[in-house]
Amino acid sequence: LFAGASRTRLTSLCAIDAAGPDAREFLHGQLSSDVKALAVGSAQYASYNSPKGRMLATLVVWRQDDERIVLVVADDLAATIARRLGMFVLRAKVSLAPSPRSRQGVLGSDADTAVASGFGVAAAVAAWHDVRKGGTLALRLPDGRYVLDTASTLPAAIESLPESDESSWQWCGIRAGVPVVTAATSDKLIAQGANWELVGGIDFNKGCYPGQEIVARMQYLGRLKERLYAFHADADAQRLLAGTEIRAAESPDAPAAGIVVNAERSPEGGSDLLAVVSIDAAGSEAPRVGDAALSPRTLPYGVPVIANQRVRL
Repeated sequence: LFAGASRTRLTSLCAIDAAGPDAREFLHGQLSSDVKALAVGSAQYASYNSPKGRMLATLVVWRQDDERIVLVVADDLAATIARRLGMFVLRAKVSLAPSPRSRQGVLGSDADTAVASGFGVAAAVAAWHDVRKGGTLALRLPDGRYVLDTASTLPAAIESLPESDESSWQWCGIRAGVPVVTAATSDKLIAQGANWELVGGIDFNKGCYPGQEIVARMQYLGRLKERLYAFHADADAQRLLAGTEIRAAESPDAPAAGIVVNAERSPEGGSDLLAVVSIDAAGSEAPRVGDAALSPRTLPYGVPVIANQRVRL
């Protein structure tokens, strides 16, 4: 994380309000994580998948009270995801609508102290820590950043923080190894290929949801051919847009070996990125985006091998 603490406006993220007595039950049957077990004031990662097991979106599922769950999703997917979820509401007592509240982020090595001061609580040490003051709620993500959801003015100690560019927020997510599916990569990645089970976005015991059979077969019977890796490139992030193809060699005729998921400029120069790449390509010569070579970076979590050879998916 960056030194100190700063706040940023999260224009790249949107929130969908799922409200009603059946909100938890409904979302439990649609998303990859165990929404039924989610306590008020807590949150978790989840994905919304196609029936073929491809990730349509990655989400933060935040239970704010007994009948309201907020889904934080990429801004360019929010309307599509809300509309698709709405197709399956049927008789469930739940409404889905864009949240009217604004979102800001707090990040940096002193983010815990800044939020504790602003909200009048002890500094947080746990992931998914939710604190509240007046009309503002703050949720601590596992990597130490905070999402602020507010319908009013921010606490004075938060309002007085220096404002940073949103690219700093996105870079922190990349360094944490947490991919964000956007419109450019929607319906292109399988969950395990994006390391989604490694960041807690999948519950393998919860029962049915769209794509669940494919996700489970990959986990227990499949042969995983690609994984999410972290890289650095001596190139501007504008050349590394989400969805850009990665190749295993410098030749433009080389077959595609993967795609960029998220990229952002690095404080050290160049760009850092997350990309889903063929395991074979990642283990050989450095993959490339155009003429930019990608240098591997270490993810902050271990990556196991799923290598059961009985079924290829």
